[in-house]
Amino acid sequence: MQSAQSILTSTDKFHIDLGLERTLLALESLNNPQDYINFIHVAGTNGKGSVCAMLNEILCEHFLNSSVNVGLFTSPHLFSYCERIKINNVPITCDDLDKYIKIALEAGEELTEFELLSVAAMKYFYDKNVKYVILEVGLGGRYDSTNVIKKPICSVITTIDFDHTARLGSTIDEIAYQKAGIIKHNCPTVVSVDNKGYGVIKSCANKQNSSLYTVENNLKIEFDGKNNYVYINGKKLPFSLLGDWQSQNLALVLEAVKTLPFKVGEQTVADAIKKVKWRFRLEYDRDKNLLIDGAHNPSGIRALRDFLDKYFKNEKKTFIFGCLNNKDYEKMLEILLNEGDELYFYEFDYPNALKYEQLPDNIKQRSQKTCDPRKILDEKQNLKVVCGSLYMLGKLFNAG
Repeated sequence: MQSAQSILTSTDKFHIDLGLERTLLALESLNNPQDYINFIHVAGTNGKGSVCAMLNEILCEHFLNSSVNVGLFTSPHLFSYCERIKINNVPITCDDLDKYIKIALEAGEELTEFELLSVAAMKYFYDKNVKYVILEVGLGGRYDSTNVIKKPICSVITTIDFDHTARLGSTIDEIAYQKAGIIKHNCPTVVSVDNKGYGVIKSCANKQNSSLYTVENNLKIEFDGKNNYVYINGKKLPFSLLGDWQSQNLALVLEAVKTLPFKVGEQTVADAIKKVKWRFRLEYDRDKNLLIDGAHNPSGIRALRDFLDKYFKNEKKTFIFGCLNNKDYEKMLEILLNEGDELYFYEFDYPNALKYEQLPDNIKQRSQKTCDPRKILDEKQNLKVVCGSLYMLGKLFNAG
């Protein structure tokens, strides 16, 4: 039997073709397993992965000593497709992934890579008696294959900014309209009042008679170079996710938890946010003086640069950067680099990875191409920052 890996990466599957019809038809042939699961649906430009990770950790903690199963569907993966589908924080096995991708393929031969994964996940969660699933949108929302669900128990929309403009639109309002497509009739929606697309989201929520729960970014985060804390209701709590912007993500999570059909205790939340992990999202190794971040668009890079300027202002910085060629890499590098910063460009092996030759001359003049970033990480003693693409990080650290 052909493996899931070979099927998903085959040339006729490995592309994006937004639309719901193929996924709906495939799921219908499987008796619509998605209709028997309670979903928390999460869309947004930046932060949706962190929000999903926190929600998942909170629900897993809440149902820890019960028979209730909690599922998580995210993208992209770092090292293996199995990372994308989890139950109670345990990734799907390679054998089960092979099995369910084959089921999805038989249900719809024309499905793309992400559609196959979406169908496989829905069927897998149903077969494993999963009651609650945190479901991350792949791209956009309105025409994303995850949007086949009819009645989520909550929809969450994180920050909105410019990314994938060729597919989602060239204005914030156009992008917000695509993200707001996950809002369903009579289902609660959570969003920040500071969201750039708030007006469009509010309008879409009103049209769907969706109760709109708004949050303000009033949580304070402290990082002392070693430990990270957040203040919630006057209490100083350990918080495992770095970055001041995580305060807004956490605020969305706390509000979303309030809308759920069961009560989650404060201690459960405290225990969950202390141990939640979201790999390569502002991950700092103090011993190696190494900071790894999956920022892959201008707004994400801006947040990273702000963090560096606040907490590592006086340190010399060596950047290792690589990204996909459909990203606004010139803007990203313009934001990222300050005078005196050192840049190594990593040309990694991945479809559509940006090549060194595509860089503008002014960037080439201040950078060096590297095929062996690990050597640089080992040799440099100053702060090393690796960023630009989650796909690149997966390639670079796969052997480690």
